[in-house]
Amino acid sequence: MTLPQAISLAVLLLVVAALIQGKVRADVVALSGAAVLLATGTLRPAEVQGAFASPAIIALASLFVIAYAMEISGLLDLMIRMGGRLCARIGAAGIWIMIVFCGAASAFLNNTPIVVLAAPVVRDVSRSIGASPRRFLMPLSYVTVLGGCCTLIGTSTNLLVNDMARSGGQPAFGLFEITGPALAVAAVGGLYLLLFGARLMGQDPGGEDVTMEAALKTSEARHADVSVGDPRLFAGHRPFQPRKALAALAVFVGVVAVAAANLAPIAAAAFTGAVVLILLRIITAEEAYSGMRPEILLLIAGMVVIGIALDVTGLAAASTDALIGVTRDLSPFWALVLLYGGTLFLTEALSNATVAVLITPVAVALAESLGVSPRPFLVAVMIAASAAFATPFGYQTNVLVYEMGRYSYMDFVRVGLPLNLITWAAAVLAIPVFFPF
Repeated sequence: MTLPQAISLAVLLLVVAALIQGKVRADVVALSGAAVLLATGTLRPAEVQGAFASPAIIALASLFVIAYAMEISGLLDLMIRMGGRLCARIGAAGIWIMIVFCGAASAFLNNTPIVVLAAPVVRDVSRSIGASPRRFLMPLSYVTVLGGCCTLIGTSTNLLVNDMARSGGQPAFGLFEITGPALAVAAVGGLYLLLFGARLMGQDPGGEDVTMEAALKTSEARHADVSVGDPRLFAGHRPFQPRKALAALAVFVGVVAVAAANLAPIAAAAFTGAVVLILLRIITAEEAYSGMRPEILLLIAGMVVIGIALDVTGLAAASTDALIGVTRDLSPFWALVLLYGGTLFLTEALSNATVAVLITPVAVALAESLGVSPRPFLVAVMIAASAAFATPFGYQTNVLVYEMGRYSYMDFVRVGLPLNLITWAAAVLAIPVFFPF
């Protein structure tokens, strides 16, 4: 092993250990690792600059601004409150309809503000019909996570995997190209939560209500991984401003339409939309910077730098060759099963960005060694790096409902572990249908 390879491996192991420990913010950990690689000469500045100017970073920053413009206009708040009134009229079925709506919205918007606004409504409506909020709060979080898998812009993981694969010579994914298998996984997961989730959640422990403000404070204290954004940005109700809401919605629909029709890359379309909102004074420059979530962008950029080091030093190729040697005799289907399972296991302990950086090159190399298309393997990484449910601290939305619903840690294990296994099976069966080997 060469000295650059040893340094890259040491940085990777230290970053992973720090992320698992959770004592330091994830973006600080990732940037510290990148700084060590630069300071030791393992990477040159020219090799690093691409990580901070990648299309995934530009697209994410721009989409965050557009989504935040919709949120501060009161549009999302209004839709959640209208859904609450519907739930109050038709009972438990209405709550499930609202949860499905929240999952659909998460395919295009960050799921943190959706859960922050919807969770108190779900809790209050469920109690008004004599049902325990525990039946619905955990499914609310899980369904928004599953919904985020359904489009290329639904989660930063999808954009990052797409960008890394494109940089490696693979064709870029379309906006809705992954919707088929991801929607199948979401449907199977949602059906499991509807039929069996409530039975596995245990009894309501009683006690005083936990407000969203208290849940936010606990989330901040317990969730050092900031990869899903700062929920304090979304606390409190926003007054509905029709002009701003309609303009923000129109720009958002326009961006999605342009990207879906392949008239422009998603990064270009989203960047143009964000600038238009500022020029039209729908959102101020200060508000745009507030909604841009630099901690997410820097986390992703820092992890991409580490991934570049693994590639440049040859460490990634050596590791992949060893893995290929182990899986050489497997069929493409069973290789897909193992890749999904390995990604799922890592995601339970690490951030989505970390897993995407580590596994995406492996997915491409594994497919090429088997002589099949890398496409199904990349989709497996996208879904598995988001659909991990066995702990309450993997996602900020899980932390929020964990506090509000007064769940125990084992409640998440009882409900989330079977959900992991069910969605794993659904994914590996559905992916080859839409993306043949």
